[in-house]
Amino acid sequence: MATPSTLALSFERLVIAIGQAHTELAAQASRAVNASLTLRNWLIGFHIAEYEQQGTDRAQYGDKLLDRLSDRLIQVGVSRAEARELRRYRKFYLIYPQIRESLSPELRRTLLPQPDASNNRESLTPNLGVAASEVLTKLSFSHISELLECDTATKRAFYELECIRGNWSVRELKRQIGSLYYERSGLSKDKEKLATLAQQGAERAGPTLAIRDPYVFEFLGLKPAEVMGESHLEEQLLDKLHDFLLELGHGFCLEARQKRILIGDSHNFVDLVFYHRILKCHVLVELKLAAFSHENIGQLNTYVSWYRKNMMTEGDNPPVGILLCTQKDHTLVEYALAGIDNELFVSKYLLELPKKEEMQRFIEEQLAAGVLGETNIRHTTGGESGSNEEKR
Repeated sequence: MATPSTLALSFERLVIAIGQAHTELAAQASRAVNASLTLRNWLIGFHIAEYEQQGTDRAQYGDKLLDRLSDRLIQVGVSRAEARELRRYRKFYLIYPQIRESLSPELRRTLLPQPDASNNRESLTPNLGVAASEVLTKLSFSHISELLECDTATKRAFYELECIRGNWSVRELKRQIGSLYYERSGLSKDKEKLATLAQQGAERAGPTLAIRDPYVFEFLGLKPAEVMGESHLEEQLLDKLHDFLLELGHGFCLEARQKRILIGDSHNFVDLVFYHRILKCHVLVELKLAAFSHENIGQLNTYVSWYRKNMMTEGDNPPVGILLCTQKDHTLVEYALAGIDNELFVSKYLLELPKKEEMQRFIEEQLAAGVLGETNIRHTTGGESGSNEEKR
């Protein structure tokens, strides 16, 4: 492959040099953001643990400490400060005390006001895994969150090393843990061969994946839509779709787009969320540029059930979901009615929401127009386009 040093001064050399500069500095920026976020979360855990040990008024809060602290932090604009996250940060500090080594002298002086007590406790915890600098620069906090769930230090150290060695994405780390890679390695007679097989085909992390990490974009104050970009065609369809539903005049009020919801430890994004003022319920819309699958309807039903449990207020009816699955010239519209057993409400919902045929016709028209547009662009530029085949 040609590099700037081997090419004569030319336009191609200019393109390659700029491309390399962009790639390298984007990677550096990603590492810097992730390191700052990881340090922030470790420091939050440090201060909580210190307060629990030495706080002069800690007895006033007792078991309610993290709930009360969460409320105050959210009020002052601290992101990802829910009580469950604060527990995670505290656990992070207790399991990874060696992170202190990576703090600059200035940060230690200004942000660690009780060095003696913390040093004594930290020295009791052995460091079986990689160096603190490696944890900071090569693992995102979402990686670390998965590692915190390992039940032994040895298991955690194993996944640290393998994750860094293979530059795994968070999804790949979760997959390897779920496949019991550590346990299988312990039983394997040829551990090197197993490790080679495990690394083959593994999903690699990159700057784009790192910046799209939910912890990172909230830390930076970004909106989900700015970092969760789908294909160009899907974005166009969602634009048209919410305009279409609002223009129907049936009472749709747009509430959110790419609405992030936390279910357990999993971050999920609902494409469109409306509140229907006539039905008095939320309407969740999911668009899939793929053929229908039971996973799709299961996912939407999960979202509808979550909204039913967490977002319904007094006077609301149960939420409903609309699933749109496309496959070139075929569109399937499916409604999710999780837990709705009120026949009168179902009848009214059938009357007020757009008919399936109406939705299907609109999507097929837009899809055809979108595919035609993508085709024209492809022929004009000479590039390849597969947006209409791209899946979430």
